Amino acid sequence: MEHLNGISVFVEAAETGGFSAAAARLNLSRSAVGKTVARLEQRLGVRLFHRTTRAQSLTEEGQLFYESCQKALGEIRAAEALLESGRQDIRGRLRVSMPVLFGRQCVAPLFRDLLRNHPQLELDLSFNDRVTDLFDDGVDLAIRIGSLGNDAGLMTRVIAEQRMTVCASPAYLSARGIPEAVADLADHEAIVYYRGGQQRPWSFPSEGRALETVLPKTRLRLDDLAAIADAAVEGIGLAWLPCWLVRDRVQRGDLVRVLTDRPGLIFKVHAVWPGARRPLPKLRVAIDQLATALPRVME
Repeated sequence: MEHLNGISVFVEAAETGGFSAAAARLNLSRSAVGKTVARLEQRLGVRLFHRTTRAQSLTEEGQLFYESCQKALGEIRAAEALLESGRQDIRGRLRVSMPVLFGRQCVAPLFRDLLRNHPQLELDLSFNDRVTDLFDDGVDLAIRIGSLGNDAGLMTRVIAEQRMTVCASPAYLSARGIPEAVADLADHEAIVYYRGGQQRPWSFPSEGRALETVLPKTRLRLDDLAAIADAAVEGIGLAWLPCWLVRDRVQRGDLVRVLTDRPGLIFKVHAVWPGARRPLPKLRVAIDQLATALPRVME
């Protein structure tokens, strides 16, 4: 068990974005957090954080190690929750808000399993693509994809990541050609996500450089990802969608992924909840269920 020394401190520093914030959450000094991480780095033989006088950020090795540690700690918490359920019932009503498609396809099946395992638990699941105010709406847990705001009084945990991909129907690609580079997107029609008066740009990671971002030309704007996928199948144009959403269509041959030599942008999937550092058992078991059952990267 000595190999677990420092892991929880490291994960806290990674999730809060620095040693000072981690120290405040853990009731430790900033120096204690820094020394714990330094000992962990020495044992592993790698540098986990870039350090400046004012901030710390994960190195590439640190990011990989964090993702593995987070998954392992989630499994440990899930095991603890199972043991604790024998001493403290998982009971009561849990109100959960989540994006419509992601919630329906990826989250709801896992929560149905949760109900089968905990017969005294009640779930109210709300599917909505707007950003829920947990306090005003009386929500116990929200699932959010992408960057988070600085909402005070909220706790967060990364439970998965979703990768994006560009795809189109075989008929469209046969008629218009296959884009070989991001610059080629300018010669194509696109079906884009449009919500709140804004078009979501398509972004592509570049090795050692900033994101390469494009606003493709379009004649069709939709605020529903499933409708975008349907339009792409019909040959209307290229679409930029989560890999999990188009996986079945790709396997059936209805859609073809393009620009596969470019890594797709990854959005983090967060569990967000109000209140104390240590959530109630019913909330903790729900978060742990998601963190352990969802793939680390959904693609």
